[in-house]
Amino acid sequence: MTKVITGDTTFFKGIDQIKYEGLNSDNPLAFRWYDADRVVAGKTMKEHLRFACAYWHSFNGTGADPFGGPTHIFDWDKKEDPVARAKDKMDAAFEFITKMQLPYYCFHDVDVVDYTNDIAENERHLQQLVAYAKQKQEESGVKLLWGTANLFSHARYMNGAATNPNFHVLAHAGAQVKAALDATIALGGENYVFWGGREGYMSLLNTNMKREQEHLAKFLHLAKDYARQQGFKGTFFIEPKPCEPSKHQYDYDAATVKGFLQEFDLLDDFKLNIEVNHATLAGHTFQHELQVAANHNLLGSIDANRGDYQNGWDTDQFPNDINELTEAMLIILESGGLQGGGINFDAKIRRNSTDKLDLFYAHIGGMDIFARALLTADQILQKSDYLAIRKNRYAAFDEGAGADFEHGKLTLDDLRSFALANGEPETISGKQEYLENVINRYI
Repeated sequence: MTKVITGDTTFFKGIDQIKYEGLNSDNPLAFRWYDADRVVAGKTMKEHLRFACAYWHSFNGTGADPFGGPTHIFDWDKKEDPVARAKDKMDAAFEFITKMQLPYYCFHDVDVVDYTNDIAENERHLQQLVAYAKQKQEESGVKLLWGTANLFSHARYMNGAATNPNFHVLAHAGAQVKAALDATIALGGENYVFWGGREGYMSLLNTNMKREQEHLAKFLHLAKDYARQQGFKGTFFIEPKPCEPSKHQYDYDAATVKGFLQEFDLLDDFKLNIEVNHATLAGHTFQHELQVAANHNLLGSIDANRGDYQNGWDTDQFPNDINELTEAMLIILESGGLQGGGINFDAKIRRNSTDKLDLFYAHIGGMDIFARALLTADQILQKSDYLAIRKNRYAAFDEGAGADFEHGKLTLDDLRSFALANGEPETISGKQEYLENVINRYI
């Protein structure tokens, strides 16, 4: 259990540490499913899920949207001095994180302290807050799952960062990534994420796509080599996203990123951080993106959220779909779990959710739904015929001519001969509805 710390001021007065109370509890400030020390499939829930708080949404989010200004006005965001304000925010964050029993957090550099156009000043301010965060981590036991640099919000990055057509902009991105890597390493960060917020194009009329992708690869190699030289042992993640804000981004989906990493010799150091809402924006399911990553040994981490069926953009709502997450946990458990990462709640409370308690309700719901999905998926794997049905569907490749085909022993003429000798194939059911019922039965 993490140790609750509050700093000089308690920002969440009257709220105790959130504990597991079980299914009979009606307490909205308690877990009904997430029992951190409960062992499932050989590991505790805490070890399987490795929950993290997204520093940016939870403590930098204002509720603003393209049509209206801030609605979330919180106590930790009132001081004028940027460092003092950042320390208040960190006090609030660690109080919340420890009260929620979240073992990890994640941040962008500009989340930790406001940046200006002065590189040296930004680095000094970040170093001050890194020292403060290190103290907080030591007091609480909370760890940094991953750090990253925000290379998309500043106006200089309007045409991308590592893919920008202006080398001067790329150099600024390099300086920012160096500082973010230094911060991540100083705080014992277990991973580092590259999120290509604008690494793509708006129009091919003014874009040399091949050159931009080559620049991105060179940039990633430089960053990776620097971090390794500083002793960083963790994994680098790339987070696929198809569009928004760019028309088309070079990290479109898991398969695209796998091809990019393979082409530019980055597979040994990089894995994928899969986000639910990005998967659906790419026209895929979350499960599809997880499976693609798992198939190529690239399933590193998750940004947990959801979109809205009526909105074609990244709404970053907290997850609540038990069917979706059960199917996701089946893939994660079958593939041996996440490699280095965890489940980061890259989600924000709604614009009209203006109470501090809403932040607790959102995370409690997210942690509970993943815990319930983990339990359900484990039961399906242990007790149902789910695995057997899928295996039997490919039984024709397990022996005879089918096995010979898989082992490269047949020619195209051999396939014709088999088809001619054996006539029309038998119609075999895929049993989709049955398997969907299996999911619901164990839920």
